[in-house]
Amino acid sequence: MIIAAIDIGSNAARLLINEVKETDGKAEFTKLNLLRIPLRLGFDVFSKGEIGAERKQMVIKTMTIFRELMEIYKVEHYRACATSAMRDAKNGQEIIDIVKEQADINIEIITGDEEATLIYENHVAEGLDKDFAYLYVDVGGGSTELTFYENNEMQYEHSFNIGTIRLLNGLVTPTIWDDMKDEIKDKIKSKKTIVAIGSGGNINKIFSMSKTKEGKPMAVSVIKKYLKEMQILSVEERMQLYQIREDRADVIVPALNIFNNVMTWADIKHIYVPKISVADGLVHSIYTKITDQK
Repeated sequence: MIIAAIDIGSNAARLLINEVKETDGKAEFTKLNLLRIPLRLGFDVFSKGEIGAERKQMVIKTMTIFRELMEIYKVEHYRACATSAMRDAKNGQEIIDIVKEQADINIEIITGDEEATLIYENHVAEGLDKDFAYLYVDVGGGSTELTFYENNEMQYEHSFNIGTIRLLNGLVTPTIWDDMKDEIKDKIKSKKTIVAIGSGGNINKIFSMSKTKEGKPMAVSVIKKYLKEMQILSVEERMQLYQIREDRADVIVPALNIFNNVMTWADIKHIYVPKISVADGLVHSIYTKITDQK
């Protein structure tokens, strides 16, 4: 079975194509292709309230290419979801209608809480030590999703309008930060030690740079170290020193700032970075829905 997921975020759009095979009643997901296009919709939406003409055309062209790739790979099932930037864009529905007409792709605008649920759909915590509680932290361009998992079930999920592009545009007020801090201190509590599970391109990059072994948790001190190093550098200096693209170099410091605050307020010392995403969660949720209908 070939399943595709399209995630249209505030910083980039992704197409993930997976082949799913059942072996001894267990599903195995094999990545066939992952394509990332840095549309950067949040830079328009969070400052002007809508997606500008240039980025509008980029969305339409990107979705047309995604449709062609899905046909080449003979995708049988797909789901396309848009998150924070498209949620806030005044012309979001207009663009969705054009994409449907020109690329024959149905885009759903999902809530922040639905986004948090999709990250949880990866079910990473179930495979980890039951002696700990786990906080999923997904940092995007427009929002941060938190999902708290303890004793084999989800205890709490919430989406905050705190994202890397919003921070770059100066749109996150001290009051918004305080709301997040109060919510974390009130809701993310356990007698067990809490460990984070991080997702998003920025934490993936930091994890690979840290040389932490795959499958092992990274210490929060690594996040603090890179935040201290990077925040005094220009975007160009970050690009040269760390060999990263411009569309990563500008958002990586705001992302580290968010991860650092969340982990500090929740008193978390370690974070797993299993390279999961909304797109991965979408593929898993599509597969679960199909198998449940059988």
